[in-house]
Amino acid sequence: MKSKTQIERKLKFLNEVKRTTSINSNNNKKFEIRTSNNIYAWSTSIEKIELIRKGLSYAAIESLNEQTKVPLNHFLNSLEITQNTYAKKKRTKAVLSQRKSEFVMELVELFDYGLRVFNYEEKKFQRWLQKPNITLNDLSPHSFFDTTAGISEVRKVLNRIENGNMA
Repeated sequence: MKSKTQIERKLKFLNEVKRTTSINSNNNKKFEIRTSNNIYAWSTSIEKIELIRKGLSYAAIESLNEQTKVPLNHFLNSLEITQNTYAKKKRTKAVLSQRKSEFVMELVELFDYGLRVFNYEEKKFQRWLQKPNITLNDLSPHSFFDTTAGISEVRKVLNRIENGNMA
C-alpha cells in the first residue's frame, strides 16, 4: 500500500504534467514548453513547423532540463552549445536555430511519450533511460539523445514496450 507522501508526490507530479502538457478539444496531444517569457505550444505538425521556423528561445533548453531532470550539460553537448555561449544567448534572449529548436521539441515529445508509457511514474522512466537496453545494442536510451535518429530509435523501443513487447 502506498503511503500518503507517495500519493501526494504522484498527484503533484501528475498535476505538473497536466500543466505542461494537456489535451486540446480535438483529442490531439498538446505539447508545451514554458519559459519565463514565453509559452511554446503545439498540437499539430503545422503548429510545430511554424514554431520551428520562428525558433525557440535559449531558455527552452533550461525548461527541457527542468521537465526531464536530465543534466543541462547533456542537452548543451547534444546541441553543440558551450556553457558560455548558452549563458550569453539566454541573457540576450536569442533564438535557437531551426535545427536546434526542432531537436528540443522532439525531446519534449519523447519525454511526454515515455512518461505515458511508464504510467507517469517518472522515477521508473528515468531509471529505464539510464539502463543498458538490449534493443539499443546494450546502450542506454539516454545515450541516444544526441541525434534525431537516436531519439527516433528510443521512441521505437518505447512503442514496443507500450504494445507489450518488453525491450
